[in-house]
Amino acid sequence: MAERIFPPIPPVSPVDQVRPSVSKQRTTAPQREAVANFQEILSEKLAAELKISAHAQKRMAERGINLSPREIEGIKEAVAKAQTKGCRDSLVVLDRVALVVSVENKTVITAVDAGKLKDNVFTNIDSAVFVRNV
Repeated sequence: MAERIFPPIPPVSPVDQVRPSVSKQRTTAPQREAVANFQEILSEKLAAELKISAHAQKRMAERGINLSPREIEGIKEAVAKAQTKGCRDSLVVLDRVALVVSVENKTVITAVDAGKLKDNVFTNIDSAVFVRNV
């Protein structure tokens, strides 16, 4: 019988060497808390943010509409209520102004002052939220 011939074993290169496994860095409890707190704060800030579109800014400037911090908080609350009901585009009515707001994007699309409210027809909305005593 013929002897078996085995090919020569090539030398092991650094690439072929087995590297020891690297263990995951363990985070300490304070580090985990800091990450969790950061995530909470970031989520709150993003959720609380209310944007005003360029079109709405232009309309507000033309019509002399300035929103107080209290009114902005009322609008945010109205948007949050509309969001819980599954609304997409809502008419938010305050004492002296009405706003069409994209609930999904938390963005004011347009604004109308109280004097012009009677003459307008609001389209492409699926809800209305009335903000009281702002």
